[in-house]
Amino acid sequence: MRILALDHGTVRIGVAVSDELKMIAQPLEFIPAEPFGQFLDRLKQILRDKEVELILVGMPRNMDGSYGSAALKVQAFVAVLRDALAVPIKTWDERLTSVQANRFLREGNVRRNKRREKVDQTAAAILLQSYLEGLAQ
Repeated sequence: MRILALDHGTVRIGVAVSDELKMIAQPLEFIPAEPFGQFLDRLKQILRDKEVELILVGMPRNMDGSYGSAALKVQAFVAVLRDALAVPIKTWDERLTSVQANRFLREGNVRRNKRREKVDQTAAAILLQSYLEGLAQ
């Protein structure tokens, strides 16, 4: 069984998945956020194909740890997912994951137009890897 991470965005939702041993996160893809029905269909297909036991959703927080308007959107997103899916869902602090993802892709010499396509799934992988490292401790 695997853990799947989602980096929520208004345009794209990044997806990453762990290996079966829950040690390594890898970027999987991004799914367009709209139309939501198509997003949900694709997510359900991934959950089946990857045999996912837990969904981890990045929770945006301000640098001081407080929650802002983006967090409210994610909370609403999680509530809808909980109604639509049988898989347990957990949130995890995603502060600076997009910044780290952009830096990682830049340092990897990924072109700007390709970076835009990969940043969401890379951020989801960074989020998931931090969660997996927390499990190992």
